[in-house]
Amino acid sequence: MKTLSMTLAFAIVVAAGTPALGQDGEWRHALALDAEPKYPAGFEMFDYVNPDAPKGGTVRMSALGGFDTFNPVLPLGEAAGGLGLVYETLMTPSGDETSVSYGLLAEAVRYPDDFSSVTFRLNPDAHWQDGEPVTAEDVLWSFETVMELSPIYSEYYAPVEDAQITGEGEVTFTFSETGNRELPYIMGQLMVLPQHWWEGENADGQPRDIGASTLELPMGSGPYELTSFDAGRTVTYTRDPDYWGINEPVNIGTHNFDEYRFEYFRDLTVAFEAFKADEFDWWIENMARRWATAYNFPAVEDGRVVREEFEEPYRAAGLMVGFIMNLRDPKFENPLVRQAINYAFDFEELNRTMFYEQYQRIDSFFYGTELAAPDGPPQGLELEILEEVRDLVPTSVLEGEYTNPVGGSEDALRANLQEALRLFGEAGYTLNGTQLVDANGQQFGFEIMLNGPTIEPIALHLAQNLNRIGANVTVRSVDSVQFVNRLRSFDYDVVYQGWTQSLSPGNEQRYFWGSSSVDEEGSSNYAGISDPGIDALIERIVMAPDRDYLVAATRALDRVLLAHHFVVPSYTRGAYPTARWNRFSRPETLPEFEIGFPSIWWWDEEKAAATGGN
Repeated sequence: MKTLSMTLAFAIVVAAGTPALGQDGEWRHALALDAEPKYPAGFEMFDYVNPDAPKGGTVRMSALGGFDTFNPVLPLGEAAGGLGLVYETLMTPSGDETSVSYGLLAEAVRYPDDFSSVTFRLNPDAHWQDGEPVTAEDVLWSFETVMELSPIYSEYYAPVEDAQITGEGEVTFTFSETGNRELPYIMGQLMVLPQHWWEGENADGQPRDIGASTLELPMGSGPYELTSFDAGRTVTYTRDPDYWGINEPVNIGTHNFDEYRFEYFRDLTVAFEAFKADEFDWWIENMARRWATAYNFPAVEDGRVVREEFEEPYRAAGLMVGFIMNLRDPKFENPLVRQAINYAFDFEELNRTMFYEQYQRIDSFFYGTELAAPDGPPQGLELEILEEVRDLVPTSVLEGEYTNPVGGSEDALRANLQEALRLFGEAGYTLNGTQLVDANGQQFGFEIMLNGPTIEPIALHLAQNLNRIGANVTVRSVDSVQFVNRLRSFDYDVVYQGWTQSLSPGNEQRYFWGSSSVDEEGSSNYAGISDPGIDALIERIVMAPDRDYLVAATRALDRVLLAHHFVVPSYTRGAYPTARWNRFSRPETLPEFEIGFPSIWWWDEEKAAATGGN
């Protein structure tokens, strides 16, 4: 774990007359990064929910791999799916706005004009599932714990230099920097854990340890309790009839199922067969061939299974996914090598022969959003920002736009592989017979690590094309637990992985590709990026004074990331293809930025009777 750059002070202000921090600013019911919140103080519910949705039934979800812990903090191990039903955060987002959150465990928030601190006032009604109140001490302890145990959180919340209880049920976080508009917002995402429970004893009289893995049933403040499990295979959550927040505005019309069940599978093909056999209810399709050819089974034909595509999740998220090269390995240090590898990826051929023309090639780290660098050379404010770091970024950034190689035919692939060989040659590699070797005669090669076999045909396509020009590239699929552990410890040459972006990027950019996260195990800096130009642009994003500057700085960062060729971008589509057993209903109008399944959907007894209830 990286040593924090500052000492965190955790003090409780109890002495009479001790000055309280964070008293600047008015109390607010919501936090918004870019605009005024849509919902005013005292709002009754979100517009997109059905307040009369019936309560009942079971929803069964699938998960890949397994689980070995119910501890949501530890960076190692595989936490069970659904723990967010047990644990809650200070604030919670709405589904029809971007970067806006409303009070949950915290009923109000305030911060000064310079964003140097933020204070949360807890909802006095909030209590744990054992009846004990949620306290400011719980918040401080939770913050201290995640900072100590989780590299991701320690990076995310690194600007916090002080945390104190500053009033009855009030917690103030003071920052080491000013002007970062995002910091109050991300502090509202803090997951709060019950200190008294974790510091107590289990049923065997043994002290609990937040720093250790556990399969003891957890206790939280959320709407559901984890009530049973089959280790690594199934986990079941049951509605808490005494949930404190059932009538909170952010919860009206949500949490409509009596029971959530997560079924685990080691292989997606096996999971799909289980879905067809009605072993769980909801399927998100990730294979074009299967979407085009495998839905001719009886339950689809007679309407018991419904297929539907949703655009909503793509409206608020940018995406980069592909083959990520680990620059911690010297063979990938040269950008010419990384660029050459991209020339061996023939997306157009794959889209024609395997994807049924369902996909588009990704060409941005913020693909599908206004944050993606536009076509043509940078202009206006974006150009001004890049001029400030001209000496720290590739010259190509200021000259024009990034483009992926285009294939789709044998002639095009042959030309692309010739260009790849040229780039390898500039990087110091030569052909020795049929082998591409470096100056020491060592053949160029690497292993592509995959999380299961789904992407194997695509990875093998890339490997075979590179091997045609003398490389030695292999593909290895591992199980989910091994994949996660190797990903966290950066134990791979090339990995198929990605990043999802919000419409308001900020601190998370530091642990995606900032120098401070390059050696931080568990960070999302999968490529091992440590670059002063990228660091400078990240700080401009983090400290952006307004939306226009944020967009321009993010587009500038996008151009620079692309120019370094850290990733061979793969592909995506503009909608979620889904299938479900037809025993659920939903609000007439879904929120703009999410499907809302299963949180705002509900069990429909009439449909379930016709379909065959689970």
